[in-house]
Amino acid sequence: MMCYTLTALTQRYNHRTVLDIDHLEIKAGRIHALLGPNGAGKTTLLNILGFLETPTSGRMTFNSQPVEPARTALLQLRRQVVLVDQHPIMFSTTVCSNIEFGLKIRKMGTDERQRLVDEVLDTVGLRPFKFARAHELSGGETQRLALARALALSPRVLLCDEPTASVDAENQAVIGALLQQINATRGTTIIFTTHDRLQAAALAQETLVLENGRLAATTYENSYSCTLTPAAKGLLLCTLHGRVVLPFTPPPNYQPTKSGRVYLDPEKITLNRNDGQGKASQEVIGTIILVMAEGEKIRVVVDIGVLLVVLMDRTRYQELRPAVGESMQLQFAANALTLRGGCV
Repeated sequence: MMCYTLTALTQRYNHRTVLDIDHLEIKAGRIHALLGPNGAGKTTLLNILGFLETPTSGRMTFNSQPVEPARTALLQLRRQVVLVDQHPIMFSTTVCSNIEFGLKIRKMGTDERQRLVDEVLDTVGLRPFKFARAHELSGGETQRLALARALALSPRVLLCDEPTASVDAENQAVIGALLQQINATRGTTIIFTTHDRLQAAALAQETLVLENGRLAATTYENSYSCTLTPAAKGLLLCTLHGRVVLPFTPPPNYQPTKSGRVYLDPEKITLNRNDGQGKASQEVIGTIILVMAEGEKIRVVVDIGVLLVVLMDRTRYQELRPAVGESMQLQFAANALTLRGGCV
């Protein structure tokens, strides 16, 4: 079942188009990662999915029902979808009172409110902080409280804007595990924005990539800003995020430009053992940091100075058996690269 369907949807601010989506379907009951650079339109899309903004044009359905722009209709929908901000604002009262606030608005009785408060605090591991002052919590604890406050409302959809961007590594792991637990035990559809490709690979069952307000033509995560420099032997040097230089044969339709955005198809990247004999002109060396099954493929995340996703078929995986921490050569097929001109 589709949770959302968006068709010919646009959002404009002062005659500037910030979102332009031809067609998007989001499945119910799954975890979706929304990737993209700053300014790609991720937060705008999240606000539209949360019924906090009305798009300029286009059609949208929620659970197969058309979304009407009428205020009363949107209020009903907002009861089913909760957005957790990157920097959630808490009342300067107790943790308990912060969670109870939304339940009181929904006119829930005292006993039921307390039962729900205790239940969600247990879920996020904050039961000992029930009567602590919310504004005195750490950043990670505040983010977990925001999740508890959202869960108390029993949403069908949980939207999270950069849920781990402002917390330490320990709480990043805790929050990631919580999102998976919420999805598995409650069947809640979760959509979260992130810049972290590794986090998206580890948590999400579906990944969307936004680029300048549009869905990227590819569904993979290997998307990087780059500078482009001609090199010897007809090669093109792509410098990713100012750190990693990859040599490529320019695509047939390549138009000379100094900067742009590069997409690397994860199914057109080959891993080989690093034999220490040097590398060919279109090979680079990286360290494996994640290996996980993804349907019929094996997802391997490699650190080459930026994080790069490689999708291997299971036969090749059985032959190579790449391990976390191992150094590998990466070779790119001639058609692995897609370029888009213009700085982003």
